[in-house]
Amino acid sequence: MGSINFNNALGVHPDAMLLRGKRAEILANNLANSDTPGFKARDINFQAMLAKETQSGMAMSSTNSAHISSGSSQSSQTDGLLFRNPSQPSIDGNTVDTQLEQTIFSRNAMDYNSSFEFLNGKFKGLKSAIRGE
Repeated sequence: MGSINFNNALGVHPDAMLLRGKRAEILANNLANSDTPGFKARDINFQAMLAKETQSGMAMSSTNSAHISSGSSQSSQTDGLLFRNPSQPSIDGNTVDTQLEQTIFSRNAMDYNSSFEFLNGKFKGLKSAIRGE
């Protein structure tokens, strides 16, 4: 009997949940600063970040500090945050569109919950398989 490969069993959902959690923080920060003069709304390109995250999971790891980096250090230097292009910028320079941010925040929360429910079902199935049910 072989061991369970969680990466195969769970797919991208664990990485997606982590990224959606980070995105929720960014979007909440935008909403909190909707009245701050000069504040620039930020977001991430979720699809690109998820693709990068899943590819880095297969990247080689360094076993010695003298080894040459495989390129992952570049991702730690850039946080992946992008500025949102406002459809109608305000006079004070703030680029937060409250309705747009709330819509994106709600969609992100629904997608997070979907991944959570998927993972919950997977774990219930794995638990049943382990018990032989």
